Amino acid sequence: MTSEYPQDRKWAEQRGGWDSPIVEATRRWMLMRDGAAHRRLRGLANPLFTARAIQELLPRVAGVVRQIMDEMGSGPDIDLIGSLAAQVPVTVFCGLGGLPVEDRDLCRKWTDALGHVIDPAIDGITRRAMNDAAEEFGAYIAEHLARRRADPRDDILSRLLLAEFDGEKLTDDEIIANVMMFFMGGHETTVNLIGNGMLGLLRHPDQLRALREDPGVIGDGIDELLRYDAPIQLVARITTGDIDIAGTTIPSGSKVMILLGAANRDPLRYPDPDRLDLSRRDIRPLSFGGGPHYCIGAMLAKTEARLVFTELIRRYRGIALSREDVTWRRQVNIRGLSELRVDLLP
Repeated sequence: MTSEYPQDRKWAEQRGGWDSPIVEATRRWMLMRDGAAHRRLRGLANPLFTARAIQELLPRVAGVVRQIMDEMGSGPDIDLIGSLAAQVPVTVFCGLGGLPVEDRDLCRKWTDALGHVIDPAIDGITRRAMNDAAEEFGAYIAEHLARRRADPRDDILSRLLLAEFDGEKLTDDEIIANVMMFFMGGHETTVNLIGNGMLGLLRHPDQLRALREDPGVIGDGIDELLRYDAPIQLVARITTGDIDIAGTTIPSGSKVMILLGAANRDPLRYPDPDRLDLSRRDIRPLSFGGGPHYCIGAMLAKTEARLVFTELIRRYRGIALSREDVTWRRQVNIRGLSELRVDLLP
């Protein structure tokens, strides 16, 4: 199968047309490319997200998590999304990317708007917000890219400027577009992994207790949280050949919606799939996709989430829902909370 978006004119028109800022940016995203074009873009960015690179970043990421929790504090009725989950990935990536951390709220505003680009349902207000964000964020990144060209440092912008794959380099437009993609992808998955995962633990007190008794269980347990309540519930693809599934033929060129959340709860793959169990083994959630388009930042997202859950358990002797009703974001393919009110006892 191939990515739906670059080939789908209707998809582009819903987002402002082929020449709109958001569609022009997405055409340069490695997420939306296939074949040689995808391999080139991914090959240039891969060194930034290897296991070794993420391991080297651990102290910096852990420091960000501690600082944000210091700012969040403790007490009743704290919004764990706005105060913590939504702050960690954008703060981390601003620091790693070479963008001023003090601009994290601005970057988060743009990232939230860009996140709707993969939603199947787009209205006029959302379309304008996405295009405004793509134009403004692109100009912002271009400004900092020019500074890094004159004064290279140890950050992602500088590394992307210097990266080579098979003798090729990224163009400025490709760097700008893919930095926007990194922000969007890293933000959406990490925020919702932390929020959905924490809600799952609070609604399964035996699992929260197991995590307190053995914080190391979060090592493999993060994949169980991803399986149980996936941040991305579905993706769209176009078939490149006829596919037979259970006696039904899906013709080549068909648009298909792949339900990642349903696959993660497949009873043929996971016994008692509706039960959250941090001790579950052999978990391979599809929450970050699969194949050539497996999320390039998956390891960073899982590392951020592990550090957050570990620090929450270490820092707070009591974590409880302030109210049973929770507010979910109104998007089709992205599943995440707009807020999660909790009581935190130090």
